[in-house]
Amino acid sequence: MASEPPLLEIPEVGSGRKQPTRGYYVTEIDGEEVTMIVLNDVVCYPPLVFKNKKEEEFYWRTVRDVKLTLPYAKLICSTLLETYEYIETFPTVKEREDYLKRMESAIFDQYKPVLKRFSKNQATMLCKLIKRETNQSGYNIIKAFLGSLRATFWQTFGRFFGVNLKVDFQPEKDHKDAIIERVAAHVELGIL
Repeated sequence: MASEPPLLEIPEVGSGRKQPTRGYYVTEIDGEEVTMIVLNDVVCYPPLVFKNKKEEEFYWRTVRDVKLTLPYAKLICSTLLETYEYIETFPTVKEREDYLKRMESAIFDQYKPVLKRFSKNQATMLCKLIKRETNQSGYNIIKAFLGSLRATFWQTFGRFFGVNLKVDFQPEKDHKDAIIERVAAHVELGIL
């Protein structure tokens, strides 16, 4: 009997912050060696002006929810990339499916206690941030890895509790999504 391939290590949740630098290189300028540090892009936003108390409450609720869910969205994105690259090494579809089932079980065991404590708004925020990080809806990700039947099951299950896995994230068109993008960018930079 062939041994099963080991599961990729499931990483722990980080802070959601970007590193301030992309790296460095050494170059020569006027005969001297100079270290050049490459910084990440910085996004500047105008000061916030709230129209009313309700809008301010939405903003601070969004800050709370993004701080909680952004690390999980980034973790999901990196896990997806690693898993996709790893399953491409399997020669048969059956081996891929077996691996994905075991990976799904391991992820459930590790993150289910935390994720089931999320409120409906936090779960929706997680779906929006997954769309932001991967440019795919949660439904499409599940469908790609586990098939349309299981994706439909999870979509129905989510809708039963008020969460849509097919949620869209369009900060250029939707004011609430623009606020989420602004907050996420500030959290990544460590401003919030």
